[in-house]
This record gives sequence, structure tokens and C-alpha cells, in this order.
Amino acid sequence: MGFIKPTPLPYDPVEWSRRPFPEKARLVCQAWAAQGYGSPVSAYMFYALKMALYIGGWALFCGRSPELGPISEIGSWWLHPIAFQKAVLWSALFEVLGIGCGSGPLTGRYMPPFGGFLYFLRPGTIKQPLWQGAPLIGGTTRTLLDVGLYLALLVSLALALVHPAPGADQLLLPIVLLVALGVLDRTIFLAARGEHYWVLMVVFAFAGGWIAGSKAVYLALWFWAGFSKLNHHFAAVVCVMTSNSPFTRPTPLRRLVYRDYPDDLRPSRLAYLMGHAGTALEFSVPLLLLLGDGGPVTVVGLTLMFMLHGYITSNIPMGVPLEWNVIMVYGGCFLFGANAQVSLGELGSPAVAGLLLFTLVVVPLIGNLAPARVSFLPSMRYYAGNWAFSVWLFRGDSTRKLDRHLVKAAPLFADQLTRFYDHATAVGLLGKVIGFRLMHLHGRALHELLPKAVGDMDALSEYEWMDGELLAGLALGWNFGDAHLHDERLLAAIQERCNFDEGELRCVMVESQPLGQRTQAYRIYDARHGLVEAGTVDIDDLLARLPWPEQR
Repeated sequence: MGFIKPTPLPYDPVEWSRRPFPEKARLVCQAWAAQGYGSPVSAYMFYALKMALYIGGWALFCGRSPELGPISEIGSWWLHPIAFQKAVLWSALFEVLGIGCGSGPLTGRYMPPFGGFLYFLRPGTIKQPLWQGAPLIGGTTRTLLDVGLYLALLVSLALALVHPAPGADQLLLPIVLLVALGVLDRTIFLAARGEHYWVLMVVFAFAGGWIAGSKAVYLALWFWAGFSKLNHHFAAVVCVMTSNSPFTRPTPLRRLVYRDYPDDLRPSRLAYLMGHAGTALEFSVPLLLLLGDGGPVTVVGLTLMFMLHGYITSNIPMGVPLEWNVIMVYGGCFLFGANAQVSLGELGSPAVAGLLLFTLVVVPLIGNLAPARVSFLPSMRYYAGNWAFSVWLFRGDSTRKLDRHLVKAAPLFADQLTRFYDHATAVGLLGKVIGFRLMHLHGRALHELLPKAVGDMDALSEYEWMDGELLAGLALGWNFGDAHLHDERLLAAIQERCNFDEGELRCVMVESQPLGQRTQAYRIYDARHGLVEAGTVDIDDLLARLPWPEQR
């Protein structure tokens, strides 16, 4: 691992790119198991600097409140209620600007390292309306109205942050604006982490007992995150994260999480044990903090909370939601440590209680039972591995149509990489994205779906693979594991602009596994002619497969 250059691959990337897909898949999966994405030191320094900006910005805004003080006296005020409220408002602003999760090299952003505001302030970029095609509010092209509302949201959050004690008068405008923007472009609502920060802003503004309401939000986030891991996917996530962690590079742990490295890269018993332990941890934290009253039970709950988020943060997972993990820890300390005596019954507002019931219970439940209907973020299915995903296959050099016809703030991923690296290194990093997808359980569905999309496995050599995550980052300005942003609705918007010929662009879209079912639904689309095929893949079949298809 160098300062600028990624970890060298155990094969020649250019030669690798010419091999049959099954062999390419095997090599890149084995490389991922040994070295993860192979990020250089500079990538981790980028995230460290961004974390410093996040914490420093919060302290700066806290300094505007007389009840608080300068960062040099943080020990005396960091658990003050205003400090927590400003942490939430600052986190919402940080995320909706696009400089939180979904930024930097581990999300396919090299230059520029951010999307967010670079897109949301630019007329003509693609947006994702809640009801695409509806009159007035269903257009897919960002207008001056969209830009104006987004700018108003930024200003309203900033004004609330500089206020000594933000209350309902300061919070009402950002609450309304974020809802309006979510209707016009659901990307922005998701980017702002609305399932967390918007709900908390409503609680701050309208619940008499806002600490009780905030506790309910945090308990739900932990509970549903654990609940979503009651599946067969999470063990593979443990493997992918362990192989990518900068702290496991000199240890044998990377090999031990696989059944028989390098020949069988399915999760080992150790990986399943680690997954079960993580799930138990996520259930234990909310249970203990709910039952605790500030005594030993609370101390144990907070200790487990530190372990949970510390483990996630230390792995530097792809998508890099570091700031979110920080505020989860901070919120846990404030809500359940400093305010352990506050009970959920002190909420004091039936209307807010109804909203919390809907957003914290009904929506996540539907999202688990019918994941095609709800984004994984409002469903609170974090890190579970049971994600919807898509793969976009461009024939020849047809990706250049994206450059010619889309209004965007960043070049293609390959072009970003060649600003820093030679051609071979860029090819190697692009290949690692393929490895990341295939190493997850859902990626094994591609063994049968890719040939269906392009005709047969040999025909894949004519196509360039682009993961839907990278495509969404390029076209929409934000990506964070939500394949509902790069489904057939985005395909229709891109086709309207790029006019791909028949067979030039084929998309494989796989939905999450519904709770209690043993299948995952898929759709295959041709950009010009629409749906090619739809069906399901069996989870038991995926469990029996290696991450790469067998060579024939």
C-alpha cells in the first residue's frame, strides 16, 4: 500500500481485461479477498480530514450559543441539549451538501471527490422525482425552481445553526423544504439522511419531550439495523468488510473468514459467527439502553454501542458513512448517558407520536416485507448485505454517450482515475468494483443473469461493466447503496437523453430478498426496447455457488 498508488494487483490488469469473464471474476474475487479495494494511504487521509471538518464545523456552530463555549472547553458543554441539536442540524447540512457518506474515492469519486451540491445547484442535471411523469412535479430535469429550493434549504439550515438556541421558528422552514425537495427529487431527501435527521428535526420542533422522541429514533435505528441482518447475506458482508479494512492487512484474519482461501471464498464458520455476534450486538444495544436508568445496565449498553460503531468505522466500509457512525455514538452518549432518566412516555405530543409510529415502525416493516416498495435507508436496513443492486452493460464505447448527452459535474469513473494513475492501474481499480459486487451473496445471481442480458457469457467481452452505484453517482450526483435510484426510472431518463440503440445498453436489476421469502426478484432491460425478462433467483442456489461462475 503506497501513499498515492493502490496496492498492486497479483495479476496484470490489462492482460486480465482480455480474459474470459469467469476467469476475470475468479482473479478479481481472489484479489479482493487478499487486499480489498487496495486503497492507498492518501484515501484514508482524505476521510480523516473530512472527519476533522465535520467535528470542527459542529464545534464552530456550537460556539454561537452562549450556553456552550469554545472547543477548548468542550468537556463542559458537549452533552448540553443545544449541542446535540446542532450536531443533528450540522449533520443534515453536511450530508445534503454531499460531503458526508457517498463521497471520496471509496464511492467512485476521485475528481471531484464530491457530488451533492455540484449537481443539486446545477440546472439541467437529472433528478429523481417521487412520482416520475406526474404533471408539474414529475420531470426528470433539474430546473431553476429545484435549484432555488435546494439553495433555500442550505440557507435555512445554516441560519438554524447560527441561532443561539434553534427552535420551531428556525426548524419549520428546513422541515418543509426537505419534504418539498423530496417530492421533486427523492435523491436529495435520501442524501440528507431524512429517515434520521428530518425525523429528529420534527421532534425538536414539535415534541414537548423532544429527548424522549430522539430516543425513539435512535432505538429504532439500532433495532431495525439488527433486524435486517436476520438473513443469509450478512456473512458475506463480514468477509467483504474484513478484507477491505486497513487494520486487517498484516493479519491472517482475511483468509480465516473464507472457507478455503483462495479456492472457496464463501464465508467460513468464523464469518458466520462474527455476523451472528454483530447482529446480537445491534439487538443488545437498544435493549440495554432502553432498560437502563443510568446505572450498570446503561454503562454496559453504551460500551457495546462503542464496540458496534467502532468496529464499523474501523473497517472504513465502502460508502464510508463515518460521520453517521460518529453522531450515532454521540447521540447514544447524550440521550442514554446524560439523559438516562428520560422515558419514552415523556414525548408529550400525540401528533409526533403518530409520525414516529409511521416512520420508525410502519415504514421499516414494509421495507423488510416488500423491499421493492421502500428504499433501504427509510427501511433502516444498514450494512445488511440484502441490498437491491444493478449492473449496466455498455456495448463497445457507448459509455461516451453519457459524456456527450448528460449534464453532470464529473467525468466517467475511468477518466477520473486516469488523472491520477496509468491505464493499467485504472483498469485494475475498475475491476475491483466487479469483485466487490460478486463477493456479496446477491452477486452470485449474475452467473445466470449476465448471459441472459447479453446472449451468452462469451458476449460479455463486448460490453463494459458499470455498477449502478457508479452510474448513479455520475448521473444523479449521489450514491449510497440505494439501487432504487438507478432502476428503470433512471434508465428511462438516461435513454431519453442518450438514445442508445438496441443492444447498446443492457441493465440487470436485482431486488432485495423480502423477509420470509427464499427468492430475489430480477429484471433485465434493454435501454431502447424496455423489459427483456423478469423472474426470481433462489437464495439456496446462491448459497451453493462460489463468487465466480464456473468456466465452461
